[in-house]
Parts: sequence; structure tokens; C-alpha cells
Amino acid sequence: MSIPTNLVEGVGQKSKREFSRFIRISLNSSNELEYHLIVARDFEVMEPNEYATLRSETIQVRKMLHGLLRSMGGDSRDGGQKGSHRG
Repeated sequence: MSIPTNLVEGVGQKSKREFSRFIRISLNSSNELEYHLIVARDFEVMEPNEYATLRSETIQVRKMLHGLLRSMGGDSRDGGQKGSHRG
């Protein structure tokens, strides 16, 4: 739930830079989700095939978030600094 919630909150920001910050927060939430999936698998509260499906979907969402961040002129690997000095 936190991934889309952060995106919704980010859309309401005044600048692309602020929205990019919320995209990065969503990326961090996707990492947390993947960890929770691993824990659920390891504690055997989730079937292995269900884990594999959900992990794959999480990775796909993360790729979309990276693409969205790039389209905003930021790069998730550099904290949004790349391209921020365009005039």
C-alpha cells in the first residue's frame, strides 16, 4: 500500500524535484516489500510459487518506478542530481 500512496502524495507536490523524491520513497518501499516477501517465504507462510509470482511483480513495479524517475529527469542511482542542472 505504501508504494502507490507515496506516488499519490508526490503528484500533489509543487515541483518535479519533490515528486522525484516521493518516487524514490516508493522505490524504497518496494525494497521493503521484497524483504517482507522473503520473510513470508522463509517462515513458510507463503507458498514458493506465490512468492515467486509476487517477487516478480514487485521487480516489475520497481522497473516502472525507475523509468518514471528517469522520465522526471532524475536518476535513482544518483539521488536525482543527474540532469538537475539543465537550464
